[in-house]
Amino acid sequence: MKTSTIRRGGLAITAAAALAVGACGTEEPEEMNGMGSGDEMSSSAPMSESSDMSMTSPANGAEDADPMSNLVGSGCSAYAEQNPDGPASVDGMAQEPVATAASSNPMLTTLTAAVSGEVNPDVNLVDTLNGGELTVFAPVDEAFDAVDDATMDTLGTDADLLTNVLSHHVVEGKINPDDIAGTHTTLAGDEIEVTGEGDDLAVGESQVVCGGVQTANAVVYLIDGVLMPKM
Repeated sequence: MKTSTIRRGGLAITAAAALAVGACGTEEPEEMNGMGSGDEMSSSAPMSESSDMSMTSPANGAEDADPMSNLVGSGCSAYAEQNPDGPASVDGMAQEPVATAASSNPMLTTLTAAVSGEVNPDVNLVDTLNGGELTVFAPVDEAFDAVDDATMDTLGTDADLLTNVLSHHVVEGKINPDDIAGTHTTLAGDEIEVTGEGDDLAVGESQVVCGGVQTANAVVYLIDGVLMPKM
């Protein structure tokens, strides 16, 4: 499978927005209209039964006691400075499962709404995201802002499509930065490719702003684009 992205040109990483997540590349958003839905998940609570998912164990180099130790990406330092403590801090996110941790992150408000039924009441993936060991590529709010209004409206009414798009951002198993480069199968059943190393990682055409963010059950990579699966 190929992955197209929608990228906002010159995405600015401000001090408050430094931990933004990934949006898509340069292709026209209309490509979404031809996307199929992921059969692996039901739209109403597609990821709610973690027992049905085959989870892999944490990758080599499990998270250290200090959640800051595994961070990669140019936006990490600024985010940590803007959120030094509390639930939104790097340490605070490490204490909660991923969907709960994301809800405290000021740069992930749209993603949080999308996975919790606020964008489409028939799509709620919170239980699944919180229930198993995962790697999550999390688009920041600016990434969703780059998606055209018509497409966002469609996601609000087409539960299968929204489920497929969100599932395309999630991989089973916790994968830390040292092992993230390569091709990975998503929960949607297709593939995404991560290239680069260190602070220069890309997911398709989207850049990792801050990756290796630990939560209680997942490793998160904030990206600057929304990944759109092409069926």
